Amino acid sequence: MSSAWLLPEHIADVLPAQARHIEELRRGLTDVARSYGCELVMPPLLEHIESLLSGTGRALDLKTFKLVDQLSGRTLGVRADSTPQVARIDAHLLNRAGVTRLCYCGPVLHAVPDGMHSTREPLQFGAEIYGHVGLEADLEVQDLALDCLRRAGLSEVLLDLGDARIARGVLTGMTMDADRLGEVYAALGAKDASALRDLSRGFPDATRRALQSLVALYGGAEILDAARLQLPAHPMVQAALDDLAWLSAQVRQVHPEVRISFDLADIGGNGYYSGARFAVYMAGSSDAIARGGRYDVVGAVFGRMRPAVGFSLDLKTLAALAPDRALHTAIRAPWAEDAELRAAVRQLREQGQTVVRVLPGHEHEGDEFDCDRELVRVDGRWVVRGL
Repeated sequence: MSSAWLLPEHIADVLPAQARHIEELRRGLTDVARSYGCELVMPPLLEHIESLLSGTGRALDLKTFKLVDQLSGRTLGVRADSTPQVARIDAHLLNRAGVTRLCYCGPVLHAVPDGMHSTREPLQFGAEIYGHVGLEADLEVQDLALDCLRRAGLSEVLLDLGDARIARGVLTGMTMDADRLGEVYAALGAKDASALRDLSRGFPDATRRALQSLVALYGGAEILDAARLQLPAHPMVQAALDDLAWLSAQVRQVHPEVRISFDLADIGGNGYYSGARFAVYMAGSSDAIARGGRYDVVGAVFGRMRPAVGFSLDLKTLAALAPDRALHTAIRAPWAEDAELRAAVRQLREQGQTVVRVLPGHEHEGDEFDCDRELVRVDGRWVVRGL
């Protein structure tokens, strides 16, 4: 019989030190998003499944916990990704004609973990821009993602660029069911040339050669030149390559410290990207810290095919990678039935100071805050002095 206090697999409590670090990161990233003009929204944790999974791929469906609403009898889903929800808010609730910038931060739940050491309850932070079809919005989102990571204290990051249109352009004219198409995309993303050969049996020779070429088209700036030679001259493919060249040049101008690579076989995480996509990695890390890109079709089910581009990251993962800041300094104060003492403590807290009152019998215990000052009575007045 399992202990009642044991949590499900890949679910964990967040203890004070980590929670403090995560909250400081959340505030910092929200401030960065606000500086770009993003408005904060708070989507619900669960909603009707057809709304929650609209415009998304099978991968997100498999990640989503499903349950029956006892009030309506309809199937609900616990969100595994907030992007479709924010698209619904833009399309159905805000219903603006021009550009809308939104950001969010909240927990999501995954039915299956992304990896052996992954949490099933990420704390997802993200930002989206709706209403602009041009690359300017893609670049702004990439700038915002990189600025967020810089605010978190990360250095030596790598920006990996790709475009969902490249694989789709290569497969233009091919007819296959959704499951097989998903397997082709998965084999491309995994660089599994053997699986790709099996899956592409019966395809035209030119398509099979292009798919095999895509598997090897990852690396530095030279990849774009190689792609123009090896991939079909399809307008969708050429437009994607031109866009990637422009985006990478613009990023280099503003973020010269960021390394840039390309992975032309990767169409992105949940299958809803429709154009340029990106992922950000730390040096030596195999897992992306942040992912984003263009997904113009996600809002279509809500009645508005709005241009959309955005990114998201898991604050818990970011907190594990970002350098921890020093403990907040605080003022230690005694406990006493003294109206003047209580007034002094209240005044300090209203000024934004952290005041930790030492409860009777706990004078020698440590705490989460670094108390470098104390509140003491001097000449009949309560004053703050250094420890």
